[in-house]
Amino acid sequence: MAAIKIKNGKLITPYRIVEEGEILINDGLIVEIGGRTGPADTEIDAGGKYVSPGFIDIHTHGAGGFDFLDDEPDVFGRISRKHSEFGTTTLFPALTSSRMDVLRNAIIKYEADVHGDTGGARMPGLHLEGPYFAMEQRGAQDARYVRPPRKDEYMEILGLSGRISRWSLAPELPGAHEFALELQKRNIMPAIGHSNATYAQVLEAYERGFELITHLYSGCSIMRRIDAYRVAGVVESAFLIEGMNVEVIADGHHLPASLLKLILQNKGVSRIALVTDSIRAAGDTGMETIVGDRETGIKAIIEDGVAKLPDRSAFAGSVATADRLIRTMTSMGGASLENAVEMLTATPARIMGIYDRTGSLSPGKYADIVIFNENIEVGMTMVGGRIVFKKNN
Repeated sequence: MAAIKIKNGKLITPYRIVEEGEILINDGLIVEIGGRTGPADTEIDAGGKYVSPGFIDIHTHGAGGFDFLDDEPDVFGRISRKHSEFGTTTLFPALTSSRMDVLRNAIIKYEADVHGDTGGARMPGLHLEGPYFAMEQRGAQDARYVRPPRKDEYMEILGLSGRISRWSLAPELPGAHEFALELQKRNIMPAIGHSNATYAQVLEAYERGFELITHLYSGCSIMRRIDAYRVAGVVESAFLIEGMNVEVIADGHHLPASLLKLILQNKGVSRIALVTDSIRAAGDTGMETIVGDRETGIKAIIEDGVAKLPDRSAFAGSVATADRLIRTMTSMGGASLENAVEMLTATPARIMGIYDRTGSLSPGKYADIVIFNENIEVGMTMVGGRIVFKKNN
């Protein structure tokens, strides 16, 4: 491939912002970064805008009117291309609790369709969110499918793909520890999600390899009384266990400014992964939508910039895109731009074990790059040195 240079940008590195910086790209990889780099066949002028590592969303269900569970042609590619318009260069498709045949079909479709270039964001592995959850913490998860782990069922699912990266479940359920052991044998991350666990149960789960909490505060138990005694829940456990990583849905609705600041102050940027938890309505303009696949999913409404169940009893995922996460954490969460970017690049890359390949503007890594202005409006997204989105000026 011809060498490409991005010049005249404010480079957001793991350590600082380099004014009027340059990046040299060859064969899809970053080969040089700094104030001045070597010659190139093609030059891209960033026009003084920010040049950042591509955003990494480790929890998204869809965008642009599509859900990863939809039985439609090129559904994974369509969603990946839509998210790339907002700076996402890597995402982990999340499959929500659903009917077994629907889940099976989505995994088979991922295995068949997602190899190499999708024309949008990379999709290196699947995230199964459910159905092994606590009914009390199900949120918008469809109650028809929420249940404890079933060995025959999860073994069948695990046999469908060798590219499942993570499985969110409630660790307090009967059979959860045996299930988690099976996941770890296959190098699949078990994560705590939609859980009613106590601190003692979370601590035991952490010792067994549960090192990530799915969307902190959402679907998470808090302090409650058991036999008159106060007992800490999943939320308090996240703060008590120093090594626990957490997801944060920073869409400006799921968590108020006070809780965003609390999480940032207590966990720090190296333990927080910003996620969209977006449903099909992300990047769309409709006022009604479906959570899950079109045939068996549940209805939701879009109101005040967030998805809700029709009775307004709970949020139903978000309609956020990655750019909004940065804006929210800088405007509401008290984070600097550099820290907000780190929580959407380096930190999720480390959590998912891909930091050796992406997550920072470093020589030897993929040229996954996003250019955006002071309002975090994305002007260009590059995946592996190839422009997958460019805004028309």
